[in-house]
Amino acid sequence: MNKIKAGIIGMGYIGESHIEAVRRIGLCELYAIADTNAELAKVKAGYYGIEKCYNTVDELLNDSDIDAVHNCTPNFLHLEINKNIIKSGKHLLSEKPLCTTYPEAKELVDLKKEYPNSAAMVNFNYRMNPMVQEMKSRIANDDIGDVRIATGSYQQDWLLYDTDYSWRLEPEIAGNSCCIADIGSHWMDAVQHITGHKIVEVMADLKTVIPIRKKAKKQTETFTSNVPTEFEEVEIKNEEYGAVMFKTDKGATGVYHVSEVAAGHGCYFNFEINGSKASLRWNQEENDRLWMGFRNGDNRYIIRNPNVISAEAKPYTSLAMGHPEGWNDAFKGNIYAFYKYISDGMKGEPVFSTLEQAAYIVKLTEAIVKSSKERKWIQII
Repeated sequence: MNKIKAGIIGMGYIGESHIEAVRRIGLCELYAIADTNAELAKVKAGYYGIEKCYNTVDELLNDSDIDAVHNCTPNFLHLEINKNIIKSGKHLLSEKPLCTTYPEAKELVDLKKEYPNSAAMVNFNYRMNPMVQEMKSRIANDDIGDVRIATGSYQQDWLLYDTDYSWRLEPEIAGNSCCIADIGSHWMDAVQHITGHKIVEVMADLKTVIPIRKKAKKQTETFTSNVPTEFEEVEIKNEEYGAVMFKTDKGATGVYHVSEVAAGHGCYFNFEINGSKASLRWNQEENDRLWMGFRNGDNRYIIRNPNVISAEAKPYTSLAMGHPEGWNDAFKGNIYAFYKYISDGMKGEPVFSTLEQAAYIVKLTEAIVKSSKERKWIQII
């Protein structure tokens, strides 16, 4: 079997996560990386033993040996880089969001239709946690009855202090949202994926909690706690907190909130689905288990066990029961789904997020920002 040769663009925090995931997947080979920071790219290539190292996107795309390209760059670069990857005929794996605006996302969706022989995915990685897939399977099998209500949250604390700063706070780079686009997008994608429902109406309240922040004059990495000694005070426009009520196309309703200023929370991502017969709840920080609740029976935890897990979830788990799998395993599972789809000849409906699905998340994000500004319910048309 010829391995699919992969190239990765962008060597920041998430780019390194892609490196580690690809190296664990037997269907593909990490062949090349690229970053405009030539020294950083050289260091990463040397550390991981990567054969090719490029300083520009064009150099990497012109390498005919590369079959698939991961775009791990900041949001504002996604349109042009994703467009160039698609036009190159190589398979595209883009970090989310697909683009910063819906018209841009729609442009990519339309362009991709001209290149049917390549695959395209956006990395909403929580889908491929095995217990999320198990949840999806149980909902599809009517274990909880009709889906009525979806609730949950995604909380982090990496923007808690006024000395914390990220390009995600800058509309020119991140688009018109920080918290919703960054982590609310994961919540909406996961819940739509497991329920089969589509969010079609939203009412939101977004808040910029720290309106003035101290931006370091020297670049720092995401999730670090280093306090800058030299900084400039910057007015913040994007939100670090948001609450969203919503309605779905199949009559369900729900609410979620997201925060990046919630002290003590690193990656507290959870959702609960209440059905007409039972409820299911999953929490990323205890991701090896599902809680299932009943009115007239004992509530229980369903522990991840590859020997009895559903057929839909089984490809995305490998360790025996009692050996915890974590965030990086689900991240790898999502990327594995992409390469497995390519390896199998791109047949059937992919389990990962398509460009169309990711574009709809961008559309939802824009509607949420609009709802908060106009203080009213917004329908997504």
